[in-house]
Amino acid sequence: MSTTSHSTLAQARIAVLGYGSQGRAHALNLRDSGLDVVVGLRKGGPSWEKARAEGFNVAEPADAVRGADLVAVLTPDMVQPALYHESIEPNIKPGAALLFAHGFNVHFKQIEPRADIDVILVAPKGPGALVRREYEIGRGVPCIWAVHQDVSGQAEAKAKAYADGIGGGRALLIKTDFKEETETDLFGEQAVLCGGASSLVQAGFETLVEAGYQPEIAYYEVLHELKLIVDLFYEGGIARMLEFVSETAQYGDYVSGPRVIDAGTKERMKAVLTDIQDGTFARNWIAEHKAGLPNYKRFKQADLEHPIEQVGAKLRARMPWLQAGAAKPAAEPLKKVG
Repeated sequence: MSTTSHSTLAQARIAVLGYGSQGRAHALNLRDSGLDVVVGLRKGGPSWEKARAEGFNVAEPADAVRGADLVAVLTPDMVQPALYHESIEPNIKPGAALLFAHGFNVHFKQIEPRADIDVILVAPKGPGALVRREYEIGRGVPCIWAVHQDVSGQAEAKAKAYADGIGGGRALLIKTDFKEETETDLFGEQAVLCGGASSLVQAGFETLVEAGYQPEIAYYEVLHELKLIVDLFYEGGIARMLEFVSETAQYGDYVSGPRVIDAGTKERMKAVLTDIQDGTFARNWIAEHKAGLPNYKRFKQADLEHPIEQVGAKLRARMPWLQAGAAKPAAEPLKKVG
């Protein structure tokens, strides 16, 4: 851990609210960095005993917040406003820092923090399991950080110290603001990572099956093999993918990719971004949650009932290396694909 963490948070009490993927990783890493951590959870909830078993002082959220110098809010977006109003706002002490890992509620004013506290953001660019694993082997996951409100004059130092404490300082820290983090995160999920990718896969599967090809073959070609391509993207960008696929696949990329993802697609992506920027998506999602998630449940059920899921379940059952806890095969040299 860097000297920044020692000087800024060494004597601080940090309350981590939530013990899911990110919450657990942050709490463990901060503690292993020598910092004083209390975990705030509902008594009797699913994570209470887990956090206690892993050696943490666990308290109800209001009790965890009381006296804390930094409060990290690592619960799902839609429960944060109630958590803030009920447990944080009445109990956080003046001059303390309120930290988020995603700016949604502050940026869209679902939470308007008290004027006498620091408000900061630290977001690791990876899931909690990776944040923990990289820390344990002496490395770290890059983090983005931001300051929304600086009352103490130490908000930036606190954000960097917290990022150091979870291992981000070992890798890379990038300054942002709540607006940029929130809008780019939502856009990435909707247009590419989740919405874009899943819709592309489903459309590809439907196109092959409707043309008379076997669903099992279609599944392997448009979904299963996507992992290899994404892993290559992850390791070295588009350039690495092009290096490891065949010339035939490369040529198909060049001539057919722009036919599928064309100027019209980009215009529709811009419309998605506009809905995020002007608050339309946030308003719709907040209203959907308050209404009991009727459309969300309908959309989710439709995805679960898509034929690609039925075909995939049967095929994955024949690939034991995909099952949780199964021994992974030894790494093999990458082969040309396509």
